[in-house]
Amino acid sequence: MVLEVVEIVIHPGMQAGFEEAVQRGIDAAIAPTAGFLGHELQRGIESAERYLLFIRWRTLEDHTEGFRQSPAFAQWRAIVGGFFARPPTVMHFEKAS
Repeated sequence: MVLEVVEIVIHPGMQAGFEEAVQRGIDAAIAPTAGFLGHELQRGIESAERYLLFIRWRTLEDHTEGFRQSPAFAQWRAIVGGFFARPPTVMHFEKAS
């Protein structure tokens, strides 16, 4: 399993709309992708405009090739991209042995 960690900073005052858009985008664009295992969205306490989105994938390629190179990625960005105050930071992690 690979954990995609996305740091997202949104425009102030758009939290409710962003959180709804993330769920809509997950349901419409990401969840149907092969290898998607689940997600979790966390909102910052000190900075309510900062979020961490955790997405679990079966393999790195399920994310980088199966999703990012598909029309679903453009669909996802169309749903959530207007909320971004700056481009998100994306990192991948795997369980340490």
